[in-house]
Amino acid sequence: MTTYETSASPATGAPPATGAPLRSRTHTWQPRPETTPEILGMSGLEILRASLKGELPGASMMSTLGFRLTEAAEGVAVFEGDPGDHLLNPMGTVHGGFLATLLDSALGSSVMTLLPAGTAYTTVQLGVHMIRPVMADTPTLRCEGTALHVGRTTATAEARVTGTHDGKLYAHATTTCAILRMG
Repeated sequence: MTTYETSASPATGAPPATGAPLRSRTHTWQPRPETTPEILGMSGLEILRASLKGELPGASMMSTLGFRLTEAAEGVAVFEGDPGDHLLNPMGTVHGGFLATLLDSALGSSVMTLLPAGTAYTTVQLGVHMIRPVMADTPTLRCEGTALHVGRTTATAEARVTGTHDGKLYAHATTTCAILRMG
């Protein structure tokens, strides 16, 4: 959950540089649970589906940046993200790191859906292509990741960010992940 507040001056008491009211953003998240034998016994797809059902918490990064997991199936993971003025860079557009993180999440999670119990992954290469700018008032973006290859030691995937409002392509990416056997 994210909430916003507007105030006339920062905690220092000095007036805002532009004269506009200051805004603050507060978000909450559930901490990652302890790794239990039950969780270690779940496949990647089972973990993501448990997160979708609210049985396991989602990654805290999602609430930090304002996106969420919406679908998980074999080889596919879908996230939706909400841009906002809290994500702006100095040029007045949403920082590319928001799109890169959204893409990395969908890419890695698509790989995760095909991993057996006791197996994890980590991103070792991420190639991102930004197609059009995202503005603070851009409506919700959808990011769909698809696993292309999941082998014994490496995996690859691709993902696309499209506008839910216009269907336009905003960014696309590929990844290589290392597969990690736990325990």
